[in-house]
Amino acid sequence: MPRNVLGTKLQTCSMQPLTGFFRDGCCQTGPDDLGVHTVCAEVTEEFLAFSYASGNDLITPRPQSLFPGLKPGDRWCVCAARWKEAVDAGAACPVYLQATHEATLKIVPFEDLVRFALDTPAVPET
Repeated sequence: MPRNVLGTKLQTCSMQPLTGFFRDGCCQTGPDDLGVHTVCAEVTEEFLAFSYASGNDLITPRPQSLFPGLKPGDRWCVCAARWKEAVDAGAACPVYLQATHEATLKIVPFEDLVRFALDTPAVPET
């Protein structure tokens, strides 16, 4: 069972647009996913512009690759390293922890993810 950065079952990131390296709606990864598309992000205009300027056009549709092109507010499984670069450049977009794959933690500190989380980690009851 794929797990998220919280250690629980990985949740769906987006079915519309259909995201994920495997185009199954989840930010799962595997040996063929060299970009580590594991961060479930809600993209912003600033993040899309940063990504475009960094050589990754997430705006232009590419139907041959089943890529619809993104607009602000879309959820998308983005590359962990690119998202970390955006954090460092002050252009990070919000993320969903429950839909962000645990493999992300090899690249992005958990604290950075929590800072930009739209869903908050569950606090254990005492």
